Amino acid sequence: MLQINTSKVSRWDQHGREHTVHVQRAGVQRTIRCETCGWRKNTQFLPWLKAEEHLAEEHQATVDPKET
Repeated sequence: MLQINTSKVSRWDQHGREHTVHVQRAGVQRTIRCETCGWRKNTQFLPWLKAEEHLAEEHQATVDPKET
């Protein structure tokens, strides 16, 4: 069975720049890492929500590519 251990959350800022946070899984632990600024955080719960919050707060990147 194929197991996916990484995913990403991408958002665009008002200048059209893409910002991406990668979510990597190791057991129950998740590590989230921002490509833009190098920010990193370990978390167990809601890693995608924390990634979206980081992008919105630190990079003002709120445009979801799925909604365009």
